[in-house]
Amino acid sequence: MAIGHDYIEKVYAGWLAKVIGVRHGGNIENWTYDRIERTFGEITSYLHEFNNFAADDDTNGPLFFLRALEDYMCGTGITAEQMGLTWLNYAPDGHGFYWWGGYGKSTEHTAYLNLKNGIMAPRSGSIEQNGLAVAEQIGGQIFIDVWGLIAPGNPGLAAHFAEKIASVSHDGNGKYGGMFIAACIAAAFDEQDMERILETGLAEIPADCEYAAVTRDVINFYKANPGSWRDCFHYVKENYGYHKYPGHCHIIPNSAVMILSLLYGAGDFSKTINICNMCGWDTDCNVANVATIMGVRGGIACIDEKWRKPINDFLCCSSVIGSLNILDIPWCATYIAKIGYKLAGEPVPQKWAGIFEAKGLHFHFEYPGSTHTFRLEHNDPLPVQGWISNAAVSSEEGGRSLKVLFDNVQGGCAYRAYHQTYYRPDDFNDSRYDPCFSPILYPGQTMEAKVMHPGPASQRVMARLYVKDGNSGTDYYGEAVQLTSGKWTSLEFNIPSLRGVCLEHAGIEFIPMDGKGVKGPSLVCYIDDVKFSGKPNYSVDFAGERLEKWTGLHIEVSQMTYLRGIWTLEDGELSGSYYGEPAESYTGQLEWEDYRFESVVVPKLGDHHRVSFRVQGGIRSYAVGFAPNGKLVLYKNDNGYSVLTEAPCDWTLEQAATISVKAEGNRFQIAVNGAPYIDYRDENQPYLSGMVGFSNAGGSHTHYRSFSVAGI
Repeated sequence: MAIGHDYIEKVYAGWLAKVIGVRHGGNIENWTYDRIERTFGEITSYLHEFNNFAADDDTNGPLFFLRALEDYMCGTGITAEQMGLTWLNYAPDGHGFYWWGGYGKSTEHTAYLNLKNGIMAPRSGSIEQNGLAVAEQIGGQIFIDVWGLIAPGNPGLAAHFAEKIASVSHDGNGKYGGMFIAACIAAAFDEQDMERILETGLAEIPADCEYAAVTRDVINFYKANPGSWRDCFHYVKENYGYHKYPGHCHIIPNSAVMILSLLYGAGDFSKTINICNMCGWDTDCNVANVATIMGVRGGIACIDEKWRKPINDFLCCSSVIGSLNILDIPWCATYIAKIGYKLAGEPVPQKWAGIFEAKGLHFHFEYPGSTHTFRLEHNDPLPVQGWISNAAVSSEEGGRSLKVLFDNVQGGCAYRAYHQTYYRPDDFNDSRYDPCFSPILYPGQTMEAKVMHPGPASQRVMARLYVKDGNSGTDYYGEAVQLTSGKWTSLEFNIPSLRGVCLEHAGIEFIPMDGKGVKGPSLVCYIDDVKFSGKPNYSVDFAGERLEKWTGLHIEVSQMTYLRGIWTLEDGELSGSYYGEPAESYTGQLEWEDYRFESVVVPKLGDHHRVSFRVQGGIRSYAVGFAPNGKLVLYKNDNGYSVLTEAPCDWTLEQAATISVKAEGNRFQIAVNGAPYIDYRDENQPYLSGMVGFSNAGGSHTHYRSFSVAGI
C-alpha cells in the first residue's frame, strides 16, 4: 500500500496532538476521577498555564527510542537488544528522561539497570526477570506513538516494531498495550470509524490476553450504553480499577479509560481528550496516546487553535544530547516521516524533498499553522502588540511563510521575530523531568532567512539578522538591508568567532525608518526559510559560566548536560567526579563532524582525567586523557570503554595541562601542551560526528578551566 499524499501533514498532526495530550494531563497526573470532578467540573480546555511546558517521559521516550533505526538499522530486522542499547545511549543515568522510582518500583528504572548490568533486551523487561507487576505497568504503551507514525496504513509493521521496543522494559499486557496503540495509530491514517480502528489494534495482540478482554468489555458496554461516558467510567472503575492491579501505574485500568474516551468522544478531538482527562489516573499518558490516534485520524484541521497556540510548536526534552532537548514540532514531524518513507521504500514527494534533505536547522513553515516556536519582542517604549501566524498567502519557496505583525510602530525602534536557541530555568514553571540544554546555535555558524515587506511602498523598513548572547545581554548583528515592498530579500549572517557567550536568541530585526516618535501604521512582514548551519568556532572560560538552579536537587552547569557524576562549578572551573563508572558531561551538537577541540585540564584526585569527543551519547564516543603510570590513553566507548592506543606522558595532580584533539575523518591527532603524542586512525566503524565533553573514571576528580571548538 502506497503512502498517502497527506502522510506528512498527518504525522505533524499526530505528534502535535501527542504533545498537546501530555500537556493537558500533565499537572493532574495520578489524580482520581473524583478529585478532578471536585476541582474542575467539566473540562473543556487546558487546566494550567505554562511559560513553556518542561520535558516529559511520554515525549522523551518515543523520539529518542526511534533513533535506534538511525543508529543501527532502519528495517524490520532491528533487534530488541539494539533498541535497549538505544536506551543506554540517550537516557541520562538516574536523572531526567524517566521516573527513577527505584528498582522493582519504576519499570523503566528497573529495565535501565538491567541493561546497564548486561541483562539485555528482551530479558531486561521480561516477566521472568522482573515479575508480573513490574512488567505490566503502563510504560510499554506510553512511549509507542512514533512506531505507528512511521507505519501509515500498516498496523502489522507498527506492532512489529512496538513489540520489540516495548519488550526492553515490559512484557505481557504491558507489551501488548504498546502493540495495540501503535497498530491503532497506523490504522488511523486510512480509517475513520473508531470501532474498526480498535478492532485493527486488537487483531495485532493475542485474542485471549487480558488487554484484549478488557478492551472488548468496554466496547460492549459502550454499545449497550452509548449515552453516558461517566456511567462507563464507573463500570471501569468497579471492574478494572487501580484497586485490582498492583504497582504504581498498571496498564489495564488506564487502557480501559482510553478505549472509553475514544468511543464516547464520537470522533471529536477536543471531546475525546477532555473525557480522557476527566477519567483521571495516568492522565498525561492516557490523553497523549488517545490524542495521537485522534490527530492522525482527523489531521491538523481537527485540532482547535486553543490547543495549538500555547504549545507554539515547542517541545522540551531531557536526554543527554542537550541540543536535541530544544526541539520544534515540525522538526520532529519531518524526522519521523523521513523514517516512514525510508521504511516503505518510497521517495519523499517533490514538495517536501528539499525540506527533508536540508542540513542543519531549517524553519520552513510548510506545515499548516506551524510557527516553529518563533516569538516576538520589541524595544518600543510605548505599548505595542504583536502577532505571529502561519500564512498561506505569500511565500518565497513552497506554499507558506510566517506572518509577523506589530501595531502602531515607531521609526527607529526594533521589532523582532526570533527563535529561542537556549533555555534557562526562568523560562519554565517547573522542573518536570529535569531538562538541561546545550545551545542549538553557536559562534562561527551561519544564519540565513528570507523576508518580505508587502507594503505600502511608502513605508520604509530595514531588516537584519541578529543573535543575542544570554551571558552578557549583547546583541550581534548581520548587515542591515532596506526591504523593497512586495519583493523577497535574502539575509545572511556569518556569526563571528566569540569567547564566553551563550547564544540565546536568533532572529530577524525589523526597523521602520519613518516618523519622529509619532505612532505610524502597523508593520507587517513575512519570514521564510530560516536556516542555521555551518561549523562552530568559539571558546568558553568556565569562570564566566553559571550554575542554573531549577530546584534544590536540580542544578545544572550552563550549556552542559551530563550522563552521571557530580558536575558543578568550583573556583571558576568545571568540576566532575564520581565514585566508579566514568563521570561524563557534554556540550555541542550531534552533527559536528571535523573539528579541533582543546581544553585546559586540572587533575585533582585519582588516576583518570579525560576529555571526550565525537560524543554520540552515553555509550558512543571517544575519550582521551591522563591515565595511571604516566600515560596518555585514547579510548573508544562502544557500550564500554576500550583502549585504542596510548603513549608515555608525564602528568601531575594539580598541574594544569592543555589537551588538544584534532578529529578529521577517522584520524585523531592528540597533543598535550602543544606537543604531539598520539596520531591514530580508527578503522573499525569510526564515529564521524558528535559533541564534545569532559570525563573521568575510577573515582577521580577533575577540573576544567576552559575549552574551545573550531570546525575544520
